[in-house]
Amino acid sequence: MTSRVDTLVIGGGVMGLSAAWQLSLRGREVTVLERFTIGNGNGASHGATRNFNQAYSDPGYVGMLVEAGRLWRELESAASTTVLDLTGVVSHGHSESYGAVHAELTAAGIPSQFLHPHEAGERWPGIRFDTEVLFAPESGRIRSDTALSALAGQARAHGADIRENTRVHSVHVLDDDSARVLTDDGEILARHVIVTVGGWTSQIAGELIALPRLVVTQEQPAHFAQLVAGEWPGFNHAPAMQNPRYGYWPSAVYGLRTPGEGIKVGWHGAGPVTDPDARTFESEPRALAALQRYVEEWVPGADPTSFTEISCTYTTTPDSNFVLSARGPITVGAGFSGHGFKFAPAVGRILADLAEGRDEAPLLGQVPF
Repeated sequence: MTSRVDTLVIGGGVMGLSAAWQLSLRGREVTVLERFTIGNGNGASHGATRNFNQAYSDPGYVGMLVEAGRLWRELESAASTTVLDLTGVVSHGHSESYGAVHAELTAAGIPSQFLHPHEAGERWPGIRFDTEVLFAPESGRIRSDTALSALAGQARAHGADIRENTRVHSVHVLDDDSARVLTDDGEILARHVIVTVGGWTSQIAGELIALPRLVVTQEQPAHFAQLVAGEWPGFNHAPAMQNPRYGYWPSAVYGLRTPGEGIKVGWHGAGPVTDPDARTFESEPRALAALQRYVEEWVPGADPTSFTEISCTYTTTPDSNFVLSARGPITVGAGFSGHGFKFAPAVGRILADLAEGRDEAPLLGQVPF
């Protein structure tokens, strides 16, 4: 059986749903194929929360942050729900980028300020600080599961056809304006194909468009029981890797409060390389023990012995910058390197533009971690 569609989005995670939402708002015919279900635990989009972290010094990313914040609010209004909680984010530790982050945020009209570690510790006793702290009050927390539901609902409300449990086996370019997609349910001919499949990107699009090396890792953050009540800011913590005190750290740390689940803490991009079709979903014991040690030393407001593990994937590029590119009828959004969720509605707009041949993707530079 062969069917025809205008724009086909392969992958119904946050990026694919954001692209579908943007296209449907423009009155475009759009079909989304999701191999599993919306919000499934096999990729990178699931879970209750993500940091809306604004600690970027690159103007390309900061511009996308401004756009994403506006679009998250538009989604909230349209779906009559709350997606973004402005709890603030604190960045501390030994990073040379925080001064540049503060300058770029100020230039973009995003408030931020430096706090003495004693002042920060009094305001947020659940976190221990020993260096100057950069506080961005308009950063915060994204309700990621809610975001997925709202994006899917609004895309459908504007005519998008979202098909779950539909696996794509291959994509073949026919000419500059058409591609043939083979699925579980037959053949689809599409004028445009947007590929947003995370760890499966190389399998689906590796022969269709130039891609950097994409490394898929299994990441294992955890929710630790909250001991200090009330709201918390999200946090970023950078080590001094040459200092033996940080010798057990495999990477920088991020964290945030997930209401009802505890304090989410994780190493950034330090998990083992994995095949997304053959994951164990089990923590690497040394990394988990190191994470518990981190919580014991630096997060006095959480219990390092009481936790629930989380499993997700990162798909990382060599420089941690996003892949946003198009060739002929194929557009790819990939390589979000563990920091893409917050940008999703802006990424969706960019992917929609690329599929329509409207614009080039933004020039993205240094990532501050």
